[in-house]
Amino acid sequence: MMMDIKLSAKKILDKDFKTGIRGYSQDEVDQFLDEIIMDYENFEKVLLKKQEEINLLKQELEQAESTRRNSPTTVAPSGMGATNYDILKRIANLEKHVFGDKLYD
Repeated sequence: MMMDIKLSAKKILDKDFKTGIRGYSQDEVDQFLDEIIMDYENFEKVLLKKQEEINLLKQELEQAESTRRNSPTTVAPSGMGATNYDILKRIANLEKHVFGDKLYD
């Protein structure tokens, strides 16, 4: 979601206000605008950093998806989940190791 940002630090800095008979203290307004400018500059830095983090995470996600697509997957026999197939295979290997070839004679 993109926000429409109407102000920038430069626009705030360049803004001129007309003075009136009972106007605000120009020094107070300038000090407050200086604080707003600093906030805008900090927000811009934070937004840039967050966008860089988003781009990095997108790259990592694309790499992970690419790796997942290109890696061979173990296909379990139909009717069994891959996890069950892996467990049964490990049990069979353990039985063979413990009991030796006698079990399979």
